[in-house]
Amino acid sequence: MSIKIFKDSDELSQSAAEAFAALAKQSIAERGRFLVSLSGGSTPMKLYARLANEKVDWAHVHFFWGDERCVPVDDPGNTFGVMREIFFDKIGTTNIHRVESELEPASAAQAYAHTLSGLAEAPFDFPRFDLVLLGMGDDGHTASLFPGSQVEIDSATIAVTAHYQDRPANRVSLTPKVFNQAREIWFLVTGAGKAETLRNVIKGERNLELYPAQRIQPVNGNLIWMIDEAAGRLLN
Repeated sequence: MSIKIFKDSDELSQSAAEAFAALAKQSIAERGRFLVSLSGGSTPMKLYARLANEKVDWAHVHFFWGDERCVPVDDPGNTFGVMREIFFDKIGTTNIHRVESELEPASAAQAYAHTLSGLAEAPFDFPRFDLVLLGMGDDGHTASLFPGSQVEIDSATIAVTAHYQDRPANRVSLTPKVFNQAREIWFLVTGAGKAETLRNVIKGERNLELYPAQRIQPVNGNLIWMIDEAAGRLLN
């Protein structure tokens, strides 16, 4: 695990965009493709906007999502829909493997597992991602793995329908089984409001039920925390 601290979200996003382009070039040269699992949220959106200006062989990049809300693509809460306007329409890519968010969560999760199997890398029934992008909530959740959720999950995808913080969650999420096989995992975390949780996740005791972000531990890959100074102010 490594930690990279940036002045602010702008500096973080620019550095991440350049690192993304370099990793994509390396992966395409070595394996002929670059498989990436994307994250929603404000910090990644800044990254995606900058990525549209990077020189990447987009024809060989395959985009997936770590989680998605089961709402129509024109809903502001749909990550793919938001990204289409700020990123995909600009790069003209076609290798987009989105969650069928118009379906109910259980059906969408099953359909997405089938989508994953189409680019599976033996011995798995899902791809070994070259890069996974993740965020972390101020409660320690990541993707749609929330505090108190089941820790041991054997499937590649899950439907997330339980109420959390008095809100119903109708989502699909990939699971640690998939995330932890990735070659590279980047957590993008910004803002002072996440400082205490970030310290507990990185430096505190292991509590996988309370802090789902701790469940992300690559089996044979790199884990990199990209954070701004505000989020990292309690790490010293």
